[in-house]
Order: sequence, then C-alpha cells, then structure tokens
Amino acid sequence: MKDYLVKGIPPNSFFTKAVLLDKAFILTAPEMPFTPEMSEILEKWSFSTVYSEGDQSSASDASAAADDGGASLTQQSDSEKMEKATEFYKGLLAYTEIMFTKAAVSGDLDYKDITDRIKDMVEYVKEDRRFLMRVLKNVEPAPSKTYLASHSVRSTIISIIIGTYLKLPNHRLLELAIAALIHEVGMLKLPTAIFMNDRPLNDSEKKAIVTHPVLGYSMLKSLDFPLPICLAALEHHERENGGGYPRRLSSEKISLYSKIIAVACSYEALSSKRPHKEEKDGYTGMLELLKNEGKQYDDTVVKALVLSLSIYPIGLYVLLSNNKKGQVIDVNPENPRFPIVQIFGETSPDGRIITMQTTQDGLNIVRPLTRAEIDV
Repeated sequence: MKDYLVKGIPPNSFFTKAVLLDKAFILTAPEMPFTPEMSEILEKWSFSTVYSEGDQSSASDASAAADDGGASLTQQSDSEKMEKATEFYKGLLAYTEIMFTKAAVSGDLDYKDITDRIKDMVEYVKEDRRFLMRVLKNVEPAPSKTYLASHSVRSTIISIIIGTYLKLPNHRLLELAIAALIHEVGMLKLPTAIFMNDRPLNDSEKKAIVTHPVLGYSMLKSLDFPLPICLAALEHHERENGGGYPRRLSSEKISLYSKIIAVACSYEALSSKRPHKEEKDGYTGMLELLKNEGKQYDDTVVKALVLSLSIYPIGLYVLLSNNKKGQVIDVNPENPRFPIVQIFGETSPDGRIITMQTTQDGLNIVRPLTRAEIDV
C-alpha cells in the first residue's frame, strides 16, 4: 500500500487501483477521478494522506489508456472481480453446507479446519467486500433446504464488515467470524422439519426453536471450542433491553460477539428471502435496524453497520433522480446517505463504466428497486 499526499495529487487524476482513506474506506474506484472538491474536503477534515496499491496517472493519461483499450481492461477487471467474488461465495456456501451436514450426522466440528477457512474469508472480505456485498444481492435467494448455511455465510460476511469497522484486532476478528459461521449450529440438533419447511411454525415448534442457542453452546463446549465462541452461540438472540432468550440478558451482560452477530443476523434476515416471508430491500432493512424499536440492539454496532454499508447498502438496486437505474457499489465515508452508484447501461465517452457519487443537490437516490424491476 502506497502513501499519497493529498496536496500532491493533480486535479482530476486517476489511480489504477482504489484510493482509500485510513486504509479502510474507499474514496475512489479506478474509473473515478480524484476531484479538487475531494481534496478540499479531505484537507478541511485534516486528512493529509490517502492510500492506494495502484499508481497515479493524469486525466489525459487515463483517456489515452482508454483509447488503447485501457477502459475495457478496467471493465474486464471489475467483471473478473465480480466473477471471483461469486465463486468465492459459492465455495463458502458449499463448504458450510458440507460442514453442517457432517455436524448433524456425527455431532463433530473440526475447529482447525474451520479456522483455516475463516482466515481466508476474513482477508477476502477485508479486501473485496464491495464486490462480495453485490454478489449477496445479485444471487438468487437460497431455497429452504440450504437456508441455514446461506444465512450463516451471509451473516458472517456482515459480521466481519462490522468487526473491521470497529477495529477489532485480527485474532478477535477471526474469532468473531468463526462464531458467526457456526452460531446456528444448535439448529442441527432439532428435527429438520422445523427449520426446513415452507409453512409457519406451530406453538410447539416455536418452543423447540428457542432451545437452539443452548443446544449450540453445549455442543461447542463439548468440542472444546473457545469460550467466547460458545457464548456467541448461546447469546446471539439476547437483546439489549433484556427481551431476548434464552437467559434474558441485558446490555453489559451480553458479549460483544453476540451483539455484533445479533445485528448482522437481523439485517441479513430483514433483507433476504426466508422460508416464511418475502425479502425486503436493504434500505428498508437498514431503516428498521436504525429505528431500533425497543432498544433491542447495541447502538454502536448498528452505527458501525450503517457506516460500513451506508443507509443504501452496497448491492442495493436503485432508481436515480435522472430516472436511470443503478446499483450501490460503495459507501461514502463522509455521509452514509449518499453512496457511490454504478449506472446501468451507460459508459462515458472514453468507454469507462459510469460510477457517480450521489449528493443532496445533485444526482440522488429516489427509491430502492426490487429484483423484478431490474433488467440488466
């Protein structure tokens, strides 16, 4: 990662790779210029240095590169990253399905194997979360038979994003991710008909579901998993106001991993199709979490989710104020209400994919779009 002094960056120059703030937030994608307005904002807020793994070029250099096929290479690069993210997600899902099947049959989980897999997952999410979050929105909702694995993988990705924003040290981020991936393992001790059916649960089935955190904790403890991971499985349904289960813990008595997983799971559940309900768009799911009715969730964790994914989350399809359709591809660290969007079906005169920063007075988001409204 190279350091670039903001004052030394020529107006409207481009970088061959993303430019980051504090080595975490993406300021510009390769197809976006580093504008004078951006420099002014950074200097106003005392950010003197930005970071990138790429090289700097002038606007004229970028245009010439486009004429020579540079733009197609950028588009190809984005396409390749999306394809790689899709394959990575599918691989995680397949791994988790196999892991859960073995756990259900033999009652065993291989901690070392899970840890090795999670290490790769954490690094991938930290490097390419914006592509991975778009994949989560682009892929078809999981059928009920694979719902548990799908929910676990998606919740883990979101948990890692939250944990990264909260600046958890790497060993704790790894522990959080392991806990998130297996937090629902207690479900495997219940009859499959309870969580793999397409009908509402009856009263006795609802009572059985409530036992799964205890079942998961007991299973992981018997397999000598670290205590923080066991507690995350036990407490992920506890709520800040004491209204959760199984022990009705409140606020300071709930572990941090459990607080993070609770928010990640709730957001994933709100924004994904489940066996008994239709999916909501990510914007609606985010608003419901922001309302935090009854103070169920930790405010710091909810804020971390919003600032990591924006109020209009990465992957969300949107209708823009110019009547164009697009997709949110990254957050705006200055204001979570105005993310960066990619406009569908349009390229600039030099052949670049058009991505734009939404603003209050300029291009802005009118409303989210459903999957059915998108014709890409």
